[in-house]
Amino acid sequence: MGGVEVGILSIVVIVALIYAGVYIPVALGLVSFIGVWIIREDIQMPVSLLAQATADAVSDQVFATIPLFALMGLIVGQAGLGKDVYDVANVVFRKVRGGLGIATVAANAVFAAITGSSIASASVFTRISVPEMRRYEYTKRFSVGVVAGSSVLGMLIPPSAMLIIYAIVTEQSVGHMFIAGIIPGIILAIAYIVLILAMAYLTPRFIGGTAQPTSIEEPSDEPGIAWFAAKLLPVAALVIVVLGGIYGGVVTAVEAGAAGSAVAIIIALLKRSMTWRGLWEVLTETGYITAAILFLIITASMYSRMLGVAALPTMFGEWMQDLDMGFVAVMALYVIMLIFLGTILDTASIILIVVPLFLPMVEELGMHLVWFGIVTVVGAEIGLLTPPLGISCFAIKSTLNDPSISLADIFIGAFPFAVTMLFVLILLIAYPALSLILI
Repeated sequence: MGGVEVGILSIVVIVALIYAGVYIPVALGLVSFIGVWIIREDIQMPVSLLAQATADAVSDQVFATIPLFALMGLIVGQAGLGKDVYDVANVVFRKVRGGLGIATVAANAVFAAITGSSIASASVFTRISVPEMRRYEYTKRFSVGVVAGSSVLGMLIPPSAMLIIYAIVTEQSVGHMFIAGIIPGIILAIAYIVLILAMAYLTPRFIGGTAQPTSIEEPSDEPGIAWFAAKLLPVAALVIVVLGGIYGGVVTAVEAGAAGSAVAIIIALLKRSMTWRGLWEVLTETGYITAAILFLIITASMYSRMLGVAALPTMFGEWMQDLDMGFVAVMALYVIMLIFLGTILDTASIILIVVPLFLPMVEELGMHLVWFGIVTVVGAEIGLLTPPLGISCFAIKSTLNDPSISLADIFIGAFPFAVTMLFVLILLIAYPALSLILI
């Protein structure tokens, strides 16, 4: 069996193993190891490649941003900053039709700028937003759908773990990836708000809701400047330290993660929301997240090396050239693949599996790799809202304490937001400058 045949068969076997429930890094590592062994007929070759992939992943300084930003996000959750942001957004939008939904999108956008995790956003705002929206008679499908839809902002608005992983795979600047995600993230948040306003007037039964007072625990309907300052200053401090430091050239992405974690700990201590036990739990969870992502990066690196040994990317690029496919056709094929894989894989796995396959062709066509990363993340994120995997939807279901809301309700509620994401993705593909203008 030739290298190309082994490469093609490996993709089929990996997908089959994942469908069968095998842990994704195990499937990637096992198939890659055996694939190289078959191609070279020498067990020393896959052993050497595995050792090299492990060494490269561990020694890459950029990888240090992952545990640091994960730690910062977990501490921010402990400090209750998500609720603070939501309270402010609720005050601002409470008189607008569909206001609690808009408040959830706005709060998620701000929360994304200090956590960078869709799953964290989904978990936090399921506890905060859904009970409030249900209390004011919003429908259950809209209540969970808006949380699921807006949670994906965490993977696009910097700092984003997925943008970091893409930067590692393609050897791009993490700072440039963060900057490139700002305008697309804002566009997606605005598109969600427009969607909610349109549904509020065109399909009011889907949204429901009554005119509600503010949900904040304040005796006055109009809180003062001191209240806003107490809620927003900690968030502003984190944003300035992390994003301001990176964009101002004061710190690197790694240093920004460390500084952000330190500031988050100080905020949690000042708010008296962090105990020694809570700190230990946060550190332990950070370790779990870091180990899982590192394992995935190592096995995905092994997989990309196996594809190189099999010469599959070269063959795939030549095949695409023979088809004489233009830019539109290539991007259409890529987006279809991203959305399909998004139904069975998480975003990190999609980036680590698909990007190495398309990278040679992307470079040959002269596409900007930073723009291509934004397209990749948005396209893959659509899968977070679609069955059968829909990780954000599953996270919401596991966090909910309401048996009357089924997983089907969450997927149906998230569907309009998934469609909106697709339209935004098409816009970003048609106008690359939206992602590159700030770089």
